[in-house]
Amino acid sequence: MFFQKPSPIIFFFILNLLTSDSINALTPQTQKTRSQINAINQFLTLQNKARAALRMSPLVWDAGLARYADMYARQRRQDCLLKHSNGPFGENIFWGSGDMWTPAQAAMAWVSEQRWYSYGSNTCLGGRQCGHYTQIVWKKTKRIGCARVTCFGGRGVFMTCNYFPPGNYIGEKPY
Repeated sequence: MFFQKPSPIIFFFILNLLTSDSINALTPQTQKTRSQINAINQFLTLQNKARAALRMSPLVWDAGLARYADMYARQRRQDCLLKHSNGPFGENIFWGSGDMWTPAQAAMAWVSEQRWYSYGSNTCLGGRQCGHYTQIVWKKTKRIGCARVTCFGGRGVFMTCNYFPPGNYIGEKPY
């Protein structure tokens, strides 16, 4: 998904939405299960490896973005449609049939789009998608929050990650 530059008013709204307690969601006072921590690590590891390969700082988990991602993933749980939230953040979405898909597999699908991205022309080659990859390596993006749900009626697994600041602005290179 590619975007036009947002207005400063939208950024003010976004900064108010992301409360100060969301900046470091993995502090000792946060009660997360091992399963939740494992999912967070799976979402982060491959995406941060892609950024490290370009000598970029790693994305930091953000509880506010994770809440937004969870809210949207729960909406998609009903129908499991591969549809963007059209919210104020950058966003990658994933759907897989069955219920065994992991956050690492979603991240791998997004990162693997690197092979279709041409930095020189700032385009996706061969009519392929590469916007998931460019969102991950968008230089100005610093924070991430993700969610995974199993869809009702055996319709598969839906996962989403949200990014702030968002990326994929038309005419701009990611790094």
